[in-house]
Amino acid sequence: MNSEHRSGPSTSLRVRRRTDPDLGECVRVLAEVHERDGYPVNWPDSPDIWLTPSKLVSAWVAESNGRVVGHVGLSHSGEADAAPAVWSARTGAGAEATAVVSRLFVAPSARGLGIGALLMEQAVTTARDHGLHPVLDVVSSDTAAAALYERLGWRPLATVEQIWGPEQAVSVRCYTAPAAP
Repeated sequence: MNSEHRSGPSTSLRVRRRTDPDLGECVRVLAEVHERDGYPVNWPDSPDIWLTPSKLVSAWVAESNGRVVGHVGLSHSGEADAAPAVWSARTGAGAEATAVVSRLFVAPSARGLGIGALLMEQAVTTARDHGLHPVLDVVSSDTAAAALYERLGWRPLATVEQIWGPEQAVSVRCYTAPAAP
């Protein structure tokens, strides 16, 4: 699904499926985000592989005037995802009924244009089209991301601690998407 939006007199935004040739630009933008915001917390050895997890359903990029400025992925639930288990415990439905929104980032130079919201809308729509309930995890210290999710109507489920390595425990907030319209 491609969607086009106008953000101002000289800005054209488009969300489209990510293709393999986009990965280099996605890694470049991710590096800018990591340098500015510390996302991801641990820089991956192979960022292109990190952007393409094994349980990926689909991924999209946002373009502004033809240049990749954002990314989001949608995956089936995996062992490292906290939100599906929390949602499952709350609802009684299996974690396999969820889709995890992940790898969302927007270039620092392109923020304030609604790109994050457009990418989230694409991921949520696709999850629901597959009959899945969207959930996500976010590192508790990422208050800007949490603020975006809450502005978009996402509801916090719980804050849990995850073990990311022998000496790294991380607090993550689990969210569930707003009810379908």
